[in-house]
Amino acid sequence: MTKIPPITDAELEVMRVLWASPNCPSSEVVKQLAEQVGWSPNTTRTLLNRLVQKEAAGTTQEEGSKRNFLFYPLISEQEYLKSETKSFMKKLYGGALKPMLANFLQDKKLNEKEIDDLKALFDESRNNDDR
Repeated sequence: MTKIPPITDAELEVMRVLWASPNCPSSEVVKQLAEQVGWSPNTTRTLLNRLVQKEAAGTTQEEGSKRNFLFYPLISEQEYLKSETKSFMKKLYGGALKPMLANFLQDKKLNEKEIDDLKALFDESRNNDDR
């Protein structure tokens, strides 16, 4: 698995745009984040540059242009989610799944479909371990 650099909440907003639109011109990232969260162009460009420095995103010059750059994710959303989930589990529950599930289920009543879906996930996990 790729080493996932630490990504701030603000940088995560930029990554979400890149995951949704790989090879996105910086102007489009700026536009989307101005609309979604009200950021100035300078804020978005600073965050894009930080992500490139952290090697979470890459950049290339747009063909036929000297000023326009395309940005793309160097880590997948799935890799990021997996890394963050492991970190969360380790930090709060010592990596143990059972206490985490017990804590979440304490305040939430599951309906039959949710219970069946969870059982299917556990069965699938068990079957994968048998291989």
